[in-house]
Amino acid sequence: MLRAAVLGSPVSHSLSPALHTAAYAALGLADWTYVRREVTEVELGDVVAEFDEEWRGLSLTMPLKEVAFEVADTVTDVARAAGAINTLVRREDARWDGANTDVAGIVGALDGVDHGGVATILGSGATARSAALALAELGVSDVVVAARNVETSADLVSLLTDRGVRAARRPLEEWARAPRPLVVSTLAPGASEYAGAAVVGDGESLRGTTLMDVVYADWPTPLARAARAHGADVVSGLDMLVHQAAAQVELFTGLRPPLDVMFAAAREGVA
Repeated sequence: MLRAAVLGSPVSHSLSPALHTAAYAALGLADWTYVRREVTEVELGDVVAEFDEEWRGLSLTMPLKEVAFEVADTVTDVARAAGAINTLVRREDARWDGANTDVAGIVGALDGVDHGGVATILGSGATARSAALALAELGVSDVVVAARNVETSADLVSLLTDRGVRAARRPLEEWARAPRPLVVSTLAPGASEYAGAAVVGDGESLRGTTLMDVVYADWPTPLARAARAHGADVVSGLDMLVHQAAAQVELFTGLRPPLDVMFAAAREGVA
């Protein structure tokens, strides 16, 4: 038996078991299991140390993405740049490699979106760092970072400029004054309502804009509702979730899972 799991606190809401289980079944991996386990920051090291070599991979959700650096024996460049590990992969020497598939999830969700090299990131936290790396990978060359506290976005601007992306900061309430072709929101629910209230003008004021909101629970978010009502194309965080989970399955098993099967499981999970 080969095992994998999602760890976090709280973790009961996680769709990862449904996504991974569907992927393993589609790939014919009858000897794989995937479960969820409630684990806090202080417990992570001891819990991971308990796992024998049957355990091939771990998905990490909040609040474990930063403390995981203390557990991983090696860390990918992407995870280090993002400042977040959401995946632990068992190495051939039985130790753990820390990876970040959130970046791949955002890239997959936005692949094919016509951004014209210009985008906006809403928020400046850990997920915003993954969004910045994804936008750079997608060929975006000019990014505005809009945050409630403009000072906190300085590190995010530096991350972008280090990758050759022109970046500037602006208050969150100004994000919709000059709409850009692509907007990625990493905002928590409270800030989402605040950002949604910043959308003004007629019902077509955001026409030509694609907004991706990384949130998938309690969909649509206040921001997603406001953006759609003003003409934007809206992408749910469910797309990011499926793409990042598919990347995890490939890291764990060495096989690329069928996305259509995982999307079906995701939609059933949130229905």
